[in-house]
Amino acid sequence: MAEHADPVALRARWLRTLLSAREGARDPDPLPYADALLRRWQEPQRHYHTLTHLTAVLDHVDVLAEYAADPDVVRLAAWFHDAVYLPERSENEERSARLAERALTEAGVPARKTAEVARLVRLTVTHDPAGDDRDGRVLCDADLAILAAPPSAYAAYTAGVREEYHFVPNDAFRRGRADVLRQLLALPRLFRTPYGERHWEATARYNLASELEMLTA
Repeated sequence: MAEHADPVALRARWLRTLLSAREGARDPDPLPYADALLRRWQEPQRHYHTLTHLTAVLDHVDVLAEYAADPDVVRLAAWFHDAVYLPERSENEERSARLAERALTEAGVPARKTAEVARLVRLTVTHDPAGDDRDGRVLCDADLAILAAPPSAYAAYTAGVREEYHFVPNDAFRRGRADVLRQLLALPRLFRTPYGERHWEATARYNLASELEMLTA
């Protein structure tokens, strides 16, 4: 997980990615789109799904880029995957995908790439990409890489998630979170790229099992 998030650096990353995805188109100005997204990622209801999370996912996409069919499309999907985030709502991914479709079309990204970004955003509902879905495997692994974080970062992640769901009573949250952890641990593989499986799988399973034990003690 990234230890800090620099909005200036993120704007520069957006600029590089969008200009590459636009395939040479010069207009419109890409920076207002970056600023609109950065405002979304800094909304007050966010405690884990913040600019730090966005930076971490982008960093992990860079690590996994060799496995992607189109790394820039995956990077754009990372920007949009939690662009709409209201913890009490269940359709955040769908609304984020629709935002991507509108914004990227207006920003001059070709239709086929815009459609792929939206598909990838919707895939983060299940984090279950097909075996031949190279871009999907990279985005899902990058998003779930926090599960393999060192103890202090993993603790900060779980605390941030709890704070986002502050409106849920403790007992209900513990039961719901435990169910999520059991579902994750029941998966044959958490990570679908060779790098993720090699470097993150074992640590993630240890973290998940340890958290589940604490929740159910």
